[in-house]
Amino acid sequence: MNQSQIDAGPSAEQPAQNTPAWKTIVARYQQPAVWRAIWQIVNTLVPYVALWYLMYLSLSISYWLTLPLALLASGFLVRVFIIFHDCGHGSFFKSRTVNDVLGTIMGVLCFTPYYRWRWEHAVHHSSSGDLDRRGTGDVWTLTVQEYLESSRWKRFSYRLARNPFVLFVVAPLMLFLIIERLPTAKAGVRERLSVHLTNLLILLVGILLGNQFGWKAYLLLQVAVVTIAGSAGIWLFYVQHQFEGVYWERREQWDYVKAALQGSSFYKLPKILQWFSGNIGFHHIHHLSPRIPNYHLEKCHRAEPLFQAVKPVTLLSSLKSFTFRLWDEQRQKMVGYSALARARNQTRANNRR
Repeated sequence: MNQSQIDAGPSAEQPAQNTPAWKTIVARYQQPAVWRAIWQIVNTLVPYVALWYLMYLSLSISYWLTLPLALLASGFLVRVFIIFHDCGHGSFFKSRTVNDVLGTIMGVLCFTPYYRWRWEHAVHHSSSGDLDRRGTGDVWTLTVQEYLESSRWKRFSYRLARNPFVLFVVAPLMLFLIIERLPTAKAGVRERLSVHLTNLLILLVGILLGNQFGWKAYLLLQVAVVTIAGSAGIWLFYVQHQFEGVYWERREQWDYVKAALQGSSFYKLPKILQWFSGNIGFHHIHHLSPRIPNYHLEKCHRAEPLFQAVKPVTLLSSLKSFTFRLWDEQRQKMVGYSALARARNQTRANNRR
């Protein structure tokens, strides 16, 4: 499956007369709006740059003033990533070239190589919710049975990786500051070159800002903003695919539409958080049609009763996702480690028969 097929969904393989109603609905919202896209760039980058300068000035006054400014700047960096994300899907502007150039620039700001990320994220979209195609662009998730059959070292590694502090604090730092700096063997030539180009541009920007503001100030502010924004971004991604009622299925039973509408959450956030997160809470719509720009997602959601029937995950109810660790194939639900005792007892009972 190529990039365009992944982005467009499964429609190319279905005859027009059999086109489901939802495809007609989403098609209305797949056209980028140039002025909305430009305005989103302006209302994201201008405040982000201004906040960076204010953070620098605040260092000479008090770190207690720097911290709230860093929190606010991190919110705008999340918006930068959403623009970067839409460019990767070819949805932000009509021109693929413009999307690729803008995506590369935004990738430098959020420390993520554009082409490598686009490739991994395309795999995620084509396999989300498929138990037989886990491992690329997703959160490490084992089934209960897989965990029970794992070695002691693998269980320890898994528990460590799923620890909330590691997952939402350590992992973002590792991901954006180290892992994204290294090319992977599976990636193609363009994807590997994207890593090297991004690293070079990050270094040049770092030298420029380090000389302007001082290296200590630059590194302190950069690490603080990336850490906070990275933690928020990982949390958003986690809740979008690790929530109560989520859909997971084996390859032979896997269904694209179910994976989108049941395997991707409708994260109903307060309006201010919805704005900072670029409407990505409408993730069920995004997975149904990645070609819809973020600024059209809410309107698309409101256009079809089928979409509105998706049960929302609220900010409060999403906290339950902290307790989810494993997928229970027998019960078809996310569970915590406490479910392991039940699974062991069931296994022993089956062995006695």
